[in-house]
Amino acid sequence: MLKGKVGLRVLFLVAVSLMMMGLFGCAKKPVPPPAPEAAQAPVNTPAVTAPPEPEGIKTAEQISEGRTSAPMLPIYFDFDRYNIRNDMKSRIDNNAKFLMDNPQIKIEIQGNCDERGSAEYNLALGEKRAKSAKGYLTKLGVKADRIDVVSFGKEQPLDPGHNEAAWAKNRRDDFVIVKK
Repeated sequence: MLKGKVGLRVLFLVAVSLMMMGLFGCAKKPVPPPAPEAAQAPVNTPAVTAPPEPEGIKTAEQISEGRTSAPMLPIYFDFDRYNIRNDMKSRIDNNAKFLMDNPQIKIEIQGNCDERGSAEYNLALGEKRAKSAKGYLTKLGVKADRIDVVSFGKEQPLDPGHNEAAWAKNRRDDFVIVKK
């Protein structure tokens, strides 16, 4: 009689496990295949560029990474944090050097978050991230009136995925040139 109860429990646990695997397995979205053009592009093809503009006239800014204007780079944050990470300090130092070398440029620091947390919480966190970067730049000598901050919270993700790799890309500050 004891073997029968143990056997039923094992059978029940196996059945529940299979049902759970079936439920969660169905929720996964298929990964689309890569675009054929990307697979066929030669590796060493030079980038196509527009003809040079006359001196003093600039075309639309290039993007270096994320939504950041080249040659600056975005900085990334740990989950639920707004302090500048040690591994991001060289990036923000380079951004400061570029801004010091180009005093006519004004930027907007755009604070971003991953999808976790409420919209209100992430707007506040994105603003703290942008203000943290602004404070760092001003300590390096960039004038505060050249820097505006805005928070997009979780509303404008770069990566729509729902995993740590996507979230890590979305926890960032972008440095966008707004005026020359």
